[in-house]
Amino acid sequence: MVHVIAAIDLVEGKRDEFMKIFAALAPKVHAELGCIAYEATCDVDSGIDAQIAVRANTVTVVEKWDSLDALKAHLAIAHMQEFRSNVAEIVTGISLQILEPV
Repeated sequence: MVHVIAAIDLVEGKRDEFMKIFAALAPKVHAELGCIAYEATCDVDSGIDAQIAVRANTVTVVEKWDSLDALKAHLAIAHMQEFRSNVAEIVTGISLQILEPV
């Protein structure tokens, strides 16, 4: 099993537009072989000292896949290519953390 934390940085003020496109994508991803979880989240100001500063223009997608192969297939599937094209003008950067349980 692998976990993915995908931080997606957006053009200021474009989070609602991104989320509308993401909402159309999510059911397709949930139907993919090996997808256990796939959810968009945003930072919340918790008041906890160790928390990084709230990122108003970042959406973090939290994912869980049953294998690294399933994740790789997800990244190459046609609806992900279409999604990346649809959000290209509003995404300013992406960082991925790929994790496994220990």
